[in-house]
Amino acid sequence: MLVAPGAGDDYVILVDEEDRDIGTAEKVSCHLPDGRLHRAFTALLFDGAGRLLITRRSASKMLWPSDWDGTVASHPRRAETYVSSAQRRLPEEIGMDCALEYLFKFEYHAPYRDVGSENEICGTLAGVVGDGAAPRPVDGEISEAAWLDAGDPSGSIRAEPLRYCPWMLIALYLLPGPGQAGGAPPGRLGAALGPWTGPGVRAALRESIRAHLPDDRWRLVGR
Repeated sequence: MLVAPGAGDDYVILVDEEDRDIGTAEKVSCHLPDGRLHRAFTALLFDGAGRLLITRRSASKMLWPSDWDGTVASHPRRAETYVSSAQRRLPEEIGMDCALEYLFKFEYHAPYRDVGSENEICGTLAGVVGDGAAPRPVDGEISEAAWLDAGDPSGSIRAEPLRYCPWMLIALYLLPGPGQAGGAPPGRLGAALGPWTGPGVRAALRESIRAHLPDDRWRLVGR
């Protein structure tokens, strides 16, 4: 979520606990040391088989360098929606375009070692890419990309949760599925999310989130 100083816009949108805009502030300062609550997004792209496209953050990132993230995460600009900001960043980070659907937003506060922290209300977007879609990671943003199967939270994520960014784990845990408020999205997106919303996968994700931060440091803001 944090880009290197001097890369791109150098401000974030400050918000209150209900995601109301209360001003702007310089980006890096809002991540040091405990952070100031600001607006962010995470975008998750799936293929038709329900695999998630994950990306490894550049080693130059100040927070969570070289760790695995969802597809793209960043900060909206003024006058952008969560969807339009994510659609702007997709080609800038992975050289891809995809129609996105807004799903929900959550608040979380996660420290990273003694460097700083993320203190964000994070809008979550999702989309389904066509067969054969190939990411082209942009140097300085992403070092590599991979496809993650829905069965993996019980495997490598549970075994090594600290290799994965906390906002990615929270977003996956909160994905809407059958029996949840609002239910799953219709069509291809709902089908792609389905494997990620089963009780076993959700239990593994909840356990992995707790390796990063306690339950009282994150919450669903709204769907």
